[in-house]
Amino acid sequence: QVQLVESGGGLVQAGGSLRLSCAASGRTFSSYAMGWFRRAPGKEREFVGGIYWNGGTTYYPETLKGRFTISRDNAKNTVYLQMNTLRPEDTAVYYCAAGRGGKYADGYNYWGQGTQVTVSS
Repeated sequence: QVQLVESGGGLVQAGGSLRLSCAASGRTFSSYAMGWFRRAPGKEREFVGGIYWNGGTTYYPETLKGRFTISRDNAKNTVYLQMNTLRPEDTAVYYCAAGRGGKYADGYNYWGQGTQVTVSS
């Protein structure tokens, strides 16, 4: 079992940055791929990025590549999402997830409760 708790969300002006954290419990954290997803009001859940267990491979949708960066610290059981040059359309609830990986939600078995990110124009 893995429990995930996101933090770091909040209100930021367009052009600003935020770093989200996802703290995991469980001794097997390092064996899971981690992903970030988001859901904006009235929209489908969207893949934001993923990172494999060793942190050496990250992947993002083309629309976010270059602005968002995922990293992980297995010693701290934490994965991070650095978001730069934020835009109002980035406003959403952001979720971290753990599982075998990939860009689809069914690749993840464990989910956090989410953290709200609001970008004002």
